[in-house]
Amino acid sequence: MPKILIADDEPNIVTLISRYAQREGYDIVTVSDGRQAIDACHNEDFDLIVMDVMMPDTDGFTACKKIKEFKDIPVIMLSARGTEFDKLFGFEVGVDDYVTKPFSPMELMARIKVILSHKKKPEIKEEARIISVGGIVIDTLGMTVEVDGEKADLTAKEYSLLLLLVRNKGVVLSRDRILNEVWGYDSFGVDRTVDWQIKLLRSKLGQYRDCIKTMRGVGYKFEI
Repeated sequence: MPKILIADDEPNIVTLISRYAQREGYDIVTVSDGRQAIDACHNEDFDLIVMDVMMPDTDGFTACKKIKEFKDIPVIMLSARGTEFDKLFGFEVGVDDYVTKPFSPMELMARIKVILSHKKKPEIKEEARIISVGGIVIDTLGMTVEVDGEKADLTAKEYSLLLLLVRNKGVVLSRDRILNEVWGYDSFGVDRTVDWQIKLLRSKLGQYRDCIKTMRGVGYKFEI
């Protein structure tokens, strides 16, 4: 049974999410601030975290960043603030998905389901451990990236996005396909999730940032 940590200081939100999550068969643990969320992750293993941004003591962004330093747990961030800056900052600290309040609990459950199923998806295709394109070197076993000999500090999502683009070098990938293969979404890519992650990824590729080409109205492709 997947175990989910819900971190939110609004009791009605916690109750709502817990009720729907328990109907889906998930084991639920709840906390009311970021510090408690960090402590809970030190003491227990969770399959996913649903966390609010604005919480007392330690905010959700800070808690997410600290948790990601010692455990690789998918995080869905909840926030009433849905600006581009907020979402970009969230992805930068390791957030896996961002849901703006008010939200549909059924859609949140669907997002949880696809993240959990995507997390468990096994690697099917065997490939060389090292993939080199120009000055970009990807170690697929170590899940590390070097750019001109320097290690690039990529989040898990940025790494997966770069690997997908490089594996399909010269091929135009639609936003829907990227969402499906990197996030596991088939129908929830209505916001600019891919565009925000592309922007962050480009910022970490140095002189190779322009190798990720924007195909207006379609998606992206990698050329070098």
